[in-house]
Amino acid sequence: MRDVAIIGVKTTRFGEMWGRSFRDIIVEAGVGALEDSGVSGDDIGSMFVGNMSGGQFVEQEHIGALIADYSGLSEGFHVPSTRVEAACASGGLALRQGISAVASGQDDIVVAAGVEKMTDVSSGSASTALAAAADREWEGMMGATFPALYAMIARMHMHRYGTTSEQLAQVAVKNHHNGAMNPIAQYRTPITVETVLNSIMVADPLHIFDCSPITDGAAAVILAPADIAHEYTDTPIYIRGSGQASDTLALHDRRDITTLDATVFAARRAFDMAGMTVDDIDLVEVHDCFTIAEICAIEDIGFAAKGEGGKLTEEGETAIGGKIPVNTSGGLKSCGHPVGATGIKQVVEITHQLRGEAGKRQVDGAEVGMAHNVGGSGATAVVHILSRER
Repeated sequence: MRDVAIIGVKTTRFGEMWGRSFRDIIVEAGVGALEDSGVSGDDIGSMFVGNMSGGQFVEQEHIGALIADYSGLSEGFHVPSTRVEAACASGGLALRQGISAVASGQDDIVVAAGVEKMTDVSSGSASTALAAAADREWEGMMGATFPALYAMIARMHMHRYGTTSEQLAQVAVKNHHNGAMNPIAQYRTPITVETVLNSIMVADPLHIFDCSPITDGAAAVILAPADIAHEYTDTPIYIRGSGQASDTLALHDRRDITTLDATVFAARRAFDMAGMTVDDIDLVEVHDCFTIAEICAIEDIGFAAKGEGGKLTEEGETAIGGKIPVNTSGGLKSCGHPVGATGIKQVVEITHQLRGEAGKRQVDGAEVGMAHNVGGSGATAVVHILSRER
């Protein structure tokens, strides 16, 4: 198996893109990544695109072919393009498929991308589409929305470990602080703990500021064999580890709803592949679809003991300049969560950090970063470890 490098990246602005189409935003991301890498269309061997629910959000299926068509990769090049779906982990899984294509020698230059256009439907319709990422029969049909499912996780975490609403709020405050420095972020206004605690209650104990928004956006990365990466860029970023794991779709079948076992095993596999531990990681983008999800993630990956994630956040150790900076992009909470694109956006953020291009969000001396992408309430998790050094 060949080593794999990232040679180009691009993320569109995240937010409510009125007047722009699904096709427009994925083409913007793809073309931008190609320009960043110096690769031309006839160099591309294949393309993998994360997209959760084109049929629900934009009434369009056959997404892979659509994107190849509107990217100019069908006529003349006929590049194979595959849509990848794993709910909110669709982007991370698309990247993993792209890595496999390059590592195996099947292709040399591969595009891994993600896209979602969620604001063309009502918030109710969007919620219904998202609920399909949980167990429709046992959860969705009983009225359990995603805020409700994560509220159960939060309530159990509070009961068992003493986690507080203030600690949840501090996750949102930190991520909005970081998002305010990110030019692509959907929400770029700092908030306070009081803002979070006084906002509308969505599903007790989660307020609306504990929840990620509905978002439009796209992101893309270009992959190449590590041996030829320097032919395209002076700053290749190397994929050192990649792990994926699954768990039950429904919460009630889980071993422990405060631990996402898929995250535990995906992270373990990525660490084993990289030959690294949590001590080697300089920053991490985790899947904070709700504030409790960030706390669970940093525990399940191993940055904090189980039950200590809220305390680690409260002490400022997950802020930029802390022990382990978490979600320097602003995370899903502030940067936004176009579900199919999120896993790619996380990797783009880590790439910018390792290149030293993150501006005011820059983590000093960042050499190794991690991206953690979750599907649904944790039935899929994908973890990637990136490094400046091969």
